[in-house]
Amino acid sequence: MPLPSLVPKDRVFFDLFNEAGQNTLRAARMLQAMLESWPDDQGYARELLLAEQEGDRITHDIIQRLNATFVTPLDREDIYGLATTLDDVVDYIEETADFLGLYQIEAPMAQAQEMANVLVGSCVQLASALQDLRNFKDLEKYWIEIHRLENDGDRISRDAVASLFANGIDPMVVIRWKDIFGVLERAIDATESVAHILEGIVIKNA
Repeated sequence: MPLPSLVPKDRVFFDLFNEAGQNTLRAARMLQAMLESWPDDQGYARELLLAEQEGDRITHDIIQRLNATFVTPLDREDIYGLATTLDDVVDYIEETADFLGLYQIEAPMAQAQEMANVLVGSCVQLASALQDLRNFKDLEKYWIEIHRLENDGDRISRDAVASLFANGIDPMVVIRWKDIFGVLERAIDATESVAHILEGIVIKNA
């Protein structure tokens, strides 16, 4: 006999993942704008901190609901992994913004702006995939594009670090930018980790 009471619970998980995807995309776009306008912050650091807090709130809601729900629409480990990895993306984005101020960066490097563009592209794909997740159909195009973008991000990151050591830049500047590129790369890598989880979810529910 079907249990109608389970349907709203199913829908809530998908709605929360959609919220998380949209929050991730907003955060990525704010970082992109911040790097384009830096050193004029224009309040982006504050907005990114709020986005990070919103990500924490969504993750908490998902995990709390997971602990309170007997039957879930996805495997429990997939729900947990998806929630926490999406939260990682926003955390890395906010950490990048924090580094810009902490390290008193005077001007953005072009490669950082390129990596932010890649990150936004990946988050666009993530947000779209999470919006369509409840159907478990036609999601392959999203993770294929995320994998392609992650490869672009790796290439830009390698070129950026190589340029730091090739141009006789002050060692302290090298250290600061190497940290920033590292966090940006981790943010992009986290989007690919989300894509791997989504791929597994679709295979299980095909």
